[in-house]
Amino acid sequence: MSEAADIWAVVPVKDTAAAKQRLAPALPSPLRQELALAMLEDVLSALAEVRGLAGRVLITIDDAAMRLATRYGAECWADGAADGHTGAVTAAARRLARDGRGGMLTLPGDIPLVTPAEIERLFAEHQPAPSFTIAPSHDEKGSNAIVMSPPDTVQLRFGDDSFRPHLAAAKARGIAPVVLHLPGIALDIDNPVDLAHFSKLGSRTRAGLWLAEHNLLA
Repeated sequence: MSEAADIWAVVPVKDTAAAKQRLAPALPSPLRQELALAMLEDVLSALAEVRGLAGRVLITIDDAAMRLATRYGAECWADGAADGHTGAVTAAARRLARDGRGGMLTLPGDIPLVTPAEIERLFAEHQPAPSFTIAPSHDEKGSNAIVMSPPDTVQLRFGDDSFRPHLAAAKARGIAPVVLHLPGIALDIDNPVDLAHFSKLGSRTRAGLWLAEHNLLA
């Protein structure tokens, strides 16, 4: 598959004012919100450059996130937005399947190093439906990017250790999952250790520049 054939990108975003509680030892609440929005903008910017995406959607009722969505030409859907990561993505998958869409890509909003090239590689390796492609987190516990065709092919359950259960769920549906290790997608910023590692990279992403501006680089 060489491009995103009727695939919609879905990014769940909870209340950014209460975002990233596990970063509390490193950042006070107002700064955590600013970092969460900077990372989300990095994700939206990457998605905006991906060729052939049918659409981009934030699952959110957060005002600040919705303003960013408008800036990058993404839609906002409220269904499932208050139901956690799994509930938000599940609601989107059902809606896309009901509308007859070809597939769904889902990413979190906290992977600032994601690139359009990495997303396009996911699509290049994605197989004809029914199919399931996944890129894990750096510790191979989280599921940081999933492409499914059709959109509701596999029931997703996100959490601290979702990668291998997602592989098993795909296999239970008779699908051989495609696994890609992509360094930008792999680094989600969940805790102070992740943040310290990211800060050492000195990246020129919005999140990286935000850290530099606030003198938070390691």
